[in-house]
Amino acid sequence: MAEITLKGNRIRTVGNLPPLRTKAPDFKLVDKDLKDRTLAEFHGKKKILATVPSLDTGTCSLMTKHFNETAKKHPGIVILTISADLPFAQKRFCEAENVHNVLTLSMMRDKEFGKHYGLLIQDGPLAGILARAVLLLDEKDHVLYSELVAEITHEPNYHKVTELLGKH
Repeated sequence: MAEITLKGNRIRTVGNLPPLRTKAPDFKLVDKDLKDRTLAEFHGKKKILATVPSLDTGTCSLMTKHFNETAKKHPGIVILTISADLPFAQKRFCEAENVHNVLTLSMMRDKEFGKHYGLLIQDGPLAGILARAVLLLDEKDHVLYSELVAEITHEPNYHKVTELLGKH
């Protein structure tokens, strides 16, 4: 389990991020059209998995918009923004904020993604949703970079992700 903070208060996740250079666990998440989506669908492409607690918060909104701009600059990269929000809310957010270059996915049907990736928050007021994190995966789904954001109200290190995109 990993420890992070929410406004300075310690909270824990159910596990740890997948180790670097290992194959990321497959998942089944739900897109805005209520279709199940899996990691295997994106095999052969580089991927950024960006997890956020909820698109209804300022930091999550900023993070998603940032990765939407990243997707415009790197059209060969698949960027998945994953949260516990319902697909309806994700779709409404994307339409209202003009976010069309990232694919939003929901843990609506089960929380296995959060468990397998060590990102499901297990205690505190956000128990049951995802911690903020970024993972960069190669074309074969191996983890090239991962960051669990230590303070959930902060944004990730975008510069590091962009830097690594240029190297791989």
